[in-house]
Amino acid sequence: MNNLDAKIQEAATVLMNSKSNTAFTGAGISVESGIPPFRGKGGLWTKYNPEFIGIDYFFKDPEKSWTRIKDIFYDFLGKAKPNLAHQILAGMEQNNLLSAVITQNIDNMHQEAGSVVVHEFHGNSKYLVCTDCDARYSVREVDLSTLPPYCPKCDHLLKPDFIFFGEAIPREPYTASVDLAQTSEVFIVIGSTGEVMPACQIPVFAKSNGATIIEVNTEKSNFTDKVTDIFLQGKATEVMNSLGKALQIV
Repeated sequence: MNNLDAKIQEAATVLMNSKSNTAFTGAGISVESGIPPFRGKGGLWTKYNPEFIGIDYFFKDPEKSWTRIKDIFYDFLGKAKPNLAHQILAGMEQNNLLSAVITQNIDNMHQEAGSVVVHEFHGNSKYLVCTDCDARYSVREVDLSTLPPYCPKCDHLLKPDFIFFGEAIPREPYTASVDLAQTSEVFIVIGSTGEVMPACQIPVFAKSNGATIIEVNTEKSNFTDKVTDIFLQGKATEVMNSLGKALQIV
């Protein structure tokens, strides 16, 4: 048994002996679905100026903002599918080995993989919300051939239901995440670099409340040397597949 295998067995034992486990996911879990991270090498912000999803820019020039949004989030990234790491987390929930997923991602992959309790820290690109009446629509219900799109109910501007630069984190996912950080015995962090505030504070808060932190990442993160107890280094799909086998859910 190599070192990683031993750590995976250790992580599986910790998860099975815990009464409450929470997953905390970042961009790294979706990379193998073809969704690049926003930051770092090869990230979207190395290719695009992110000003187009600044909330002030959006309201100043919604047509230009929406043109870039459609190109990136719907025409390009919208075709991605959940990978094995998402599916393993859904399987853990179905087998009562996971209470919830807290995700920084906006790609809806956890829900598509079958996870039910998902707290989306930054919202969800698969939905649009009216900037006036707050009506919410699946993106499939809205014609994006003419931009910007407008609300069928009140004819005001529609916006993707994810957090733009300059917007506050929604209360519900933030409160739920803090509650889980206070009560979970184990946090499994997958694909998060620990750089994005305030989301990156959640695993740190969980650690301060006595949680064991299991981390799955290809490289060390801001969590690794500060709060991580068991570091499982490798691709999310490969590590989570091995963990799923150790948990006897694969």
